[in-house]
Amino acid sequence: MSLSFGHEFLSIPGPSAMPERVLRAMHRASPNIYEGELVDMMPDLEAGLRRVARTDGHVSIYIGNGHAAWEASLANTLSRGDKVLLLTTGRFGPGWGMMARGMGIDVEILDFGTAAPTDAARVEARLRADTGHDIKAVLTVHTDTASSVRNDIPAIRAAMNAAAHPALLMVDCIASLACEPFETDAWGVDVMVAACQKGLMTPAGLAFTFHNDKAAEARKSADLVTPYWDWNPRSAPDMFYQRFCGTAPTHHLYGLREALAILAEEGIENTWARHATLAKAVWAAVDAWAEGGIVAANVTDRAARSIAVTTLRTKGEEATAIRKWTQGFAGVTLGVGLGLEAGGKMATAHGADLFRIGHMGHLNPHALLGTLSVTDAALKALDIPHGDAALSRAAQVIAEAGAGFTA
Repeated sequence: MSLSFGHEFLSIPGPSAMPERVLRAMHRASPNIYEGELVDMMPDLEAGLRRVARTDGHVSIYIGNGHAAWEASLANTLSRGDKVLLLTTGRFGPGWGMMARGMGIDVEILDFGTAAPTDAARVEARLRADTGHDIKAVLTVHTDTASSVRNDIPAIRAAMNAAAHPALLMVDCIASLACEPFETDAWGVDVMVAACQKGLMTPAGLAFTFHNDKAAEARKSADLVTPYWDWNPRSAPDMFYQRFCGTAPTHHLYGLREALAILAEEGIENTWARHATLAKAVWAAVDAWAEGGIVAANVTDRAARSIAVTTLRTKGEEATAIRKWTQGFAGVTLGVGLGLEAGGKMATAHGADLFRIGHMGHLNPHALLGTLSVTDAALKALDIPHGDAALSRAAQVIAEAGAGFTA
């Protein structure tokens, strides 16, 4: 017998749950791609993306996933044989590095493990040693979706400034945009990459690059750029079709426009605050489970935890059993554990001792507490040792956030 015959809920760290408003906006006939609404709405849509990214810089939209944004960022700023410094804190930094190597870029890795953030002092020391400025870019991930480590981007920029190093700072915000505070311009980020399927609450299929004038200058000498990945016609097109190097992703754009409207109605600072509160509720439950058992957060330091996703570790393969129970019996899909390996390598298999709870995008307390309750039930049903009071502690976080609220 299963109790899953009802509304299934996706608690993975992307694609995230989509608002009905976004789905309805996409449920329409194909539009005229040469004139009319689709063409006219693009300036406002791009302005909405800039507001979420907190930048006055250039934005380019690609038909693709986050990996597409990785390649676009590299192709537009670097040349074959150029050197980059890659800061890794999980699985996705190495993925970006593998792509760079495949494009003929020399990748040097500073590995900080899979449970702690980047040490800015080590970054500064390495850049000071690069007296010839061979390093053309520093690549890092804001939130690593596999490890749930969150890096301190202002500290990395401060390290680069202290070393007086001219490298570009390039940041992957695929898991964090519209979830966690991120200030592209104020933090001195030269290139930021993102995608639509997480905090932007739109079906997977759109990737974005945001770049400033310094990165635009680097584009002039980059010899890796090809016509499709070239961000110049996408960010400043002479004709509409150049924004997408061909046919526009019509229905994704309608969905994204509605998602940006939802974020504007909430206000991005309020969006960040909502995610922060929900993350604290998850941490309260996870830390309670860890007190008496074998389930614990991968990142022990709360200051270094993502507020969009939490990765949990078990002693053995209990994580797989937990995921199968929550989905098969209760209709809640938790994130698989992406294997984590040190040394800048990407694991080739799912981690049987890892699972992830996504708390990003279109999410509120009753949906999150439902996920936590089902996970707690799985621990009990599977007789997995765990601490008590997880649900009451999570509820207390929500209660404290709502103290004094009046409709």
